[in-house]
Amino acid sequence: MLFTLSLLFLLAFVSGVVLDLLTRYLPQSTDTLVERIDAVLPQIQCAQCGYPGCRPYARAIAANEADINRCPPGGQDTVEALARLLGADSKPLDLHRATAMTGGVAVIDEARCIGCTLCIQACPVDAIVGASRYMHTVIATECTGCELCVAPCPVDCIVMQAPSQSGRI
Repeated sequence: MLFTLSLLFLLAFVSGVVLDLLTRYLPQSTDTLVERIDAVLPQIQCAQCGYPGCRPYARAIAANEADINRCPPGGQDTVEALARLLGADSKPLDLHRATAMTGGVAVIDEARCIGCTLCIQACPVDAIVGASRYMHTVIATECTGCELCVAPCPVDCIVMQAPSQSGRI
C-alpha cells in the first residue's frame, strides 16, 4: 500500500513537471493575441468594422486580414491602443466605415413609438431609454450610430439623422 501511494505521488509529480515545461516552452497560440486585441475593442458588437462583432474583428487583425482603424465606436483612441499593442504605426480612423463617424445618430419618433422595447434590446451601448408600453428616446451623446436599433422596430419609428438635426453636439 505504501509502495502504491508513493508510486502515485511520483507519477503526479512527474506529470506536473512535464505539464509546466510544456506550457513554458511550447509556442503560445494566436488566441492570446486575439484576446488582447479583443480586450482593447469596445465590445459593442455593432458590426461597423465589417465583421459581425469585436471578436471576429480581433481575429482578422491578428491574422493581418484587417486594418486596425476600422472601429468607429472605439474612435482614434482604440486605433492608438491597437497600434501600441501590435507595435505598428498608428493610422487615422477610417471615417468611411459607418454613419457614427459621419454624424449619424438614431432618433425615435416618439409619437409613433409603441414601447415594444425591441430597440432597447438591440442597442449595444444602452443609448435608448424607456419602458415597456411607453415611448422610448435615444440619448444622442451615447449613440454610436450603429443602426442596430432600426431593423427590429416594428413600426419604423427610428431614423438616423445628422447631429444638427438630432441635437447632438
